[in-house]
Amino acid sequence: MLILSRKKGEALVLGTPGGEIELTVVEVAGDKVRLGIKAPGDVSVLRAELKQTAEENKGSAAKGITPEILADMLSKK
Repeated sequence: MLILSRKKGEALVLGTPGGEIELTVVEVAGDKVRLGIKAPGDVSVLRAELKQTAEENKGSAAKGITPEILADMLSKK
């Protein structure tokens, strides 16, 4: 795991030209950090705990719901 330090307003860029994902530190308050994420439309952005829940529920009533579908459902709320 690569660990980097960033201050408010600073960013990281991941990926290759044309497929870049930019993470920007928007706010730091106590033990919470708010991140802004710019990613291509075909890139799924999902909190790790939601992805884990979706994976654990494979084979249950949520069968067929991928992390991408779950993210789309949650973004419509």
